[in-house]
Amino acid sequence: MSLEFATIASGSDGNCVYVGTKYTKILVDAGISGKSIEAGLNAIGVSGSEIDALFITHEHSDHIKGAGVFTRKYGTPIYATYGTWNGGEYKMGKINPLSRMVVSSGENIIINDICLCPFDIPHDANEPVGYNIMTDRHKVTIATDIGHVTKTVLDSLSESNILLLESNHDVDMLINGSYPEPLKRRIYGDEGHLSNETAGKLLACVMCGKLSNVVLGHLSKENNTEKLAYDTVESILNKYKIKLGTYLNMSVAPRSGVAEIIELE
Repeated sequence: MSLEFATIASGSDGNCVYVGTKYTKILVDAGISGKSIEAGLNAIGVSGSEIDALFITHEHSDHIKGAGVFTRKYGTPIYATYGTWNGGEYKMGKINPLSRMVVSSGENIIINDICLCPFDIPHDANEPVGYNIMTDRHKVTIATDIGHVTKTVLDSLSESNILLLESNHDVDMLINGSYPEPLKRRIYGDEGHLSNETAGKLLACVMCGKLSNVVLGHLSKENNTEKLAYDTVESILNKYKIKLGTYLNMSVAPRSGVAEIIELE
């Protein structure tokens, strides 16, 4: 059974990811406007009314901005941890209690032919999680907003077919940039975001024969570029004798706008 994956937005200004099969269509995060979510879905031939569930990683605005609007229009259930609900429900506005679903790290949630399993990530939010999304044949991992690499993160990324991996910033650009020092410390701290270099080393650690597509995401607008993220990660992979383009494809998710659909048969 085929599986489709596409980022609708991925960056500091907003995040939204689509994963779908013939029978099930879901979103992970809704950090852009409701209209932008619908426009992105329409661009890949999907209607908002077809979305079976919306999963939230954490309560920061670039991940939940459009969640309330979307679910009020379509009645889509929203899945998030207790911590995320407690920290971010007020940002979403009124949510129908029937649409308010609570998940826990390590729990399996079945939506038709898709199984989702959240896993803990180190980020400065209330109970943030990444997601493993599995069918009977494929595994997709959403791993962004990660301050540092933990054993849980490493274990969760293993055996994935498609990996959306944070490559947020170039360290030199961040350090020498215009951000105030407290914000710089937050970004490169243990509960901040992964740099390009750390993303490359992490990817090298979790490489296996099953991984066919890596998408670098959540790039900073001010402290990174698509070319720099790609080139840095590729250079690190080359040091580990991992070559792109034969069995492993790598791309960079646009900060705004829909990426090309990745399809697995």
